[in-house]
Amino acid sequence: MSVSNELPTGWIYIKFDEAIDIVSDHGFRIKQKEYLPSGHTPVVDQGEGLIGGYTNDKNARITEPLPIIVFGDHTRRFKFINFPFAVGADGVKLFHPLNIYHPQFLFNQLGTIDLEDRGYGRHYQHLRKEQLVLPPISEQARIVEKLEELLSDLDAGVAELKTAQKKLVQYRQSLLKAAVEGALTAEWRRTHQPEETGTQLLDRILEQRRANWEAKQLAKFQQQGKTPPKGWQDKYPEPVKPDTSNLPKLPEGWVWASLDMLGEIASGVAKGTKRNPEIPVREVPYLRVANVQRGFLDLSEIKTILATEPDIAELTLQSGDILFNEGGDRDKLGRGWIWRGEVSNCIHQNHVFRMRPFLSEIVPECISHHGNTFGKTWFQNAGKQTTNLASINMTMLRIFPVPLAPANEQQEILSLLQLQLENLDQQEKSVALGLRQSAAQRKNILKAAFSGQLVPQDPNDEPASVLLERIQAERRMLTVSKKSLNGKRKG
Repeated sequence: MSVSNELPTGWIYIKFDEAIDIVSDHGFRIKQKEYLPSGHTPVVDQGEGLIGGYTNDKNARITEPLPIIVFGDHTRRFKFINFPFAVGADGVKLFHPLNIYHPQFLFNQLGTIDLEDRGYGRHYQHLRKEQLVLPPISEQARIVEKLEELLSDLDAGVAELKTAQKKLVQYRQSLLKAAVEGALTAEWRRTHQPEETGTQLLDRILEQRRANWEAKQLAKFQQQGKTPPKGWQDKYPEPVKPDTSNLPKLPEGWVWASLDMLGEIASGVAKGTKRNPEIPVREVPYLRVANVQRGFLDLSEIKTILATEPDIAELTLQSGDILFNEGGDRDKLGRGWIWRGEVSNCIHQNHVFRMRPFLSEIVPECISHHGNTFGKTWFQNAGKQTTNLASINMTMLRIFPVPLAPANEQQEILSLLQLQLENLDQQEKSVALGLRQSAAQRKNILKAAFSGQLVPQDPNDEPASVLLERIQAERRMLTVSKKSLNGKRKG
């Protein structure tokens, strides 16, 4: 215990161990797979919510002492419990505030400790390095009352902002879904005739696909000094057709196509590839899964890789390339966006697939938005799952079904989307700003609370040092009494 001149009158610093009693959980923990959706006793674990589930096991029930503060080793979260409960999950530590603290005051104070910034790691024992402020107990009660008043209003505002944030996310998904399924341009179609239907556009795309293949084959024959053999054009690999049996009906003039029909699909360079040391390599920037997000690119950190000149020539990204993630976590499957030449001479890793449209009339954003909406579920169903990773392969990507609208309608879709998405972006930024300001306001309120600036002091309050000495004396007497009683029992 130490007194600081920086603290208000009557306040002291104490060690964490002086503030709490460890609560035994009787060695009984409810496994997560045994949680019930409802029951007599709530289960408290490390999850985001206060209650993770329920149990009807009476042996798991903890009733005393209450209230309890729960700390999660892995999540670094504190929870305040003032009802009978059971303990779930490993890494949960329980402690009871001593009578020197108003329980809610201690709980709120602990919530201001940033274990990440302190470099403490994940474990409960690191809390023992903390010093806490201890005001007079009456002042603590006044502070808690004022905090409840201020924070309840703030929490109500935050709840409204989070609800608005969730609705904006839902609206974005609905908007994109309407765009790629034709609902967004339904009114436009009534007054506009397509220059060519989606089917006619697809025929032109397939002609260009074959022409590209033949040009590449001829270039290979020329490079090898060979004359094209008879019937070489018969070896053209026909594109995979989409399975449309369970796909939604498209608007008139639209057609389903596979990704393989619409563009050239390629994997990227693999890290750690063994090469002949005599083959020259060059360091170039490359895209990783982390760079390719759902609907945008995160280019805050671009790494480099050594690659051969043929790989660089083959894999250098071009404006309009559509990117798809191979996998990782299941929600990353097929996630992607459009490359617009943001980084010069950039290639892509083998975990990021690239699709390059055969014709400029294909609007890449329409395909990528479809991949990020309809494709999110489609890729999750089609992907392979191992113990820790999920993935899609080139075969799955080639058969991915894509709705193809007439070229002029694709442009209209993009135009309408840009207007609405810009407005949506502004709303999302406003909500995010409100949440940041609320977090800053909460931080300022708590800082004022734990520095003695939130409520007036009362000179008649018993100083914290006197309270602490009295409680410690009572605990010492209780310890002596217990030892004496045990000694008499043994005698």
